[in-house]
Amino acid sequence: MRTQDAIIEKLREAFSPESLEVVDESHLHEGHMGHQPSGETHFRVYIVSQAFAGKSRVDRHRLINAALAAELAGSVHALALHAKAPGEA
Repeated sequence: MRTQDAIIEKLREAFSPESLEVVDESHLHEGHMGHQPSGETHFRVYIVSQAFAGKSRVDRHRLINAALAAELAGSVHALALHAKAPGEA
């Protein structure tokens, strides 16, 4: 399974998001630490979930990092997160 697909599957399972977009930005990091020619090392996540209501930005990031612990310990070098609760701008 591709890393991007694993990230999507785990986030859907953990947070039942209203919206979810996972963008592979690895190509933007050629020559940077952690980049692999095969890609799938740098991702940007946009997620909206009721699970984030009432939680701080740090708490939201901690929840996502916990859900993706295996990927972060493996091939994922960087993960940019945009986590919101429904109705947040």
